[in-house]
Amino acid sequence: MNYLYIIAGLISGIIGGMGMGGGTLLIPILVLMLDVDIKVAQLTNLLCFIPLSILSSIKLVKNKLVDFKLAFLFGIPCMIFSIIASYISINLDGTNLRAYFGVFLIVLGVFLMVKVIIAFLKSITKYND
Repeated sequence: MNYLYIIAGLISGIIGGMGMGGGTLLIPILVLMLDVDIKVAQLTNLLCFIPLSILSSIKLVKNKLVDFKLAFLFGIPCMIFSIIASYISINLDGTNLRAYFGVFLIVLGVFLMVKVIIAFLKSITKYND
């Protein structure tokens, strides 16, 4: 059973290292496949995110790939609403939190699917022109 946690960590680390949000995958794996309580899964994700974000940030800054103005403009509201959301999630029971996270994943999936379809259709029209 412990090897499943290691595999989940590897997958999440690879996806997170690519900047694609490893937690979006780690939380469902922990909750749905490994039967971990959603609040424990969220905390685990946050604890995994800290060293990963530090290492990724160092690498990106060294490669001069960081737009500090954009990071500041995006980061301040992100931090404020993360604090608000954490207080809200503390007061929610696990069942409601699972439902809200599920809705979030469905909306995210639909959004990404529409974006891919639009990009695909644009590539077809460029190819045919």
